[in-house]
Amino acid sequence: MSETLDIPLNSVNDWLEKETVNIVEPLRADAKKLLADIKSKLEDLTEACNKLLEDAEKEMAKGSNKTYRRAKFLYKLAGNFADLIDEIVIPEQVSGTTLNEVSDQIKKILKTIIQERTKWFRAISPYFIISRRRFDATLKRTDDSFRNFTDFISEEYIKAEQAEGISSKVEELNNYLTELDKYDKGKEARIKKKEHLQNRILKNKEKIQSIQSKGEVVELGQFNSKIEDLTKTVKHEIRHIQKPLLKFQTLVNNPGYNLFPEANTKLEEYLENPFNALATEKEGYPLLKQILQKIDRALDNKKMKLKTSRLRKAKDQIDSLVNRSTLVKIQKECREFFDKKHALLASGTINEFRDEKTELHDRLKDLKRKMGVLEVRDARLEKQHKELHKRVEQKKKSLEKIVSELSNKIIKIQL
Repeated sequence: MSETLDIPLNSVNDWLEKETVNIVEPLRADAKKLLADIKSKLEDLTEACNKLLEDAEKEMAKGSNKTYRRAKFLYKLAGNFADLIDEIVIPEQVSGTTLNEVSDQIKKILKTIIQERTKWFRAISPYFIISRRRFDATLKRTDDSFRNFTDFISEEYIKAEQAEGISSKVEELNNYLTELDKYDKGKEARIKKKEHLQNRILKNKEKIQSIQSKGEVVELGQFNSKIEDLTKTVKHEIRHIQKPLLKFQTLVNNPGYNLFPEANTKLEEYLENPFNALATEKEGYPLLKQILQKIDRALDNKKMKLKTSRLRKAKDQIDSLVNRSTLVKIQKECREFFDKKHALLASGTINEFRDEKTELHDRLKDLKRKMGVLEVRDARLEKQHKELHKRVEQKKKSLEKIVSELSNKIIKIQL
């Protein structure tokens, strides 16, 4: 190969046809000669079948008990052979496709004839010897002609078949390029859609941020932060009576330790939400003191058992809470922020903001879900795109190799 050529993909067929005409046309001419020879041999084979039919018909007309049955077999067999040969269609247009198609058809029919001949000629023997020999000789000549034809297709016509197959390879490559073009156009649309979604997500976040910066919302956040700190403080101040409060729940129905419903409810509240429990108590937390006094008595009466270190700490804290009212100052602060928060909530403004914020959050969640679906789809399409690019390169190199070999030039195909 001495020359390098750049050829556009859509020009490959016409260019190669001109380059290989001196190779392809002689091969097609040879193929036509071989087809003509096969056609002639098949016609001879049909005549041999007709001769078998004539001989069988004559023998059947004699009505001989010895030969009638065998003649009938031969008549049917020869008729079947003739019908099979009539099915063969020799193509007028020569190409790799038509040659392979007729080759497959002849191969199948000759195989059937040879198998049936082997099976039934044995049954007909020793009669119709001359007719059978004539048929066998013609069948052999037909089979030899067919073998020459198949050898030619597999060994010599292969180069012409490669040149003929270029058009299908070009079409296949064009189809891949069309798919790549569709991807590029679709990618632009998907980018715009993602940008639109991203803008909507951004605006949604800005609206949520705007609500969160409202005076009432900021104030509520400050109250919640203070309440959170007070909750930690209350829990710390009653930390040593947590275990006794929990154990006392099992004693509240025993004589001498039962509580009024209001106190019983408050006991559960101090265990679950000590801030709310203290904030909603009357000043001086009388219900908690009542509960603690009963706990103190239960501890003295050994109705509740604690480890020595826990017992001492619990007794000290009960004394401090009941007799020195150490939670009064904290209770005042708890009530203040409890009331402020509920007053703000009762105004209705916070509820409106909360509803709007909930709606915005739901919308944001839906937008993010749609964005996620797009990103997953993009990842899948991107993977397919890379695989398609790889396939295009492989097909292009394969096509360049075949065209280069056929033309004896170094070919670079331009997509």
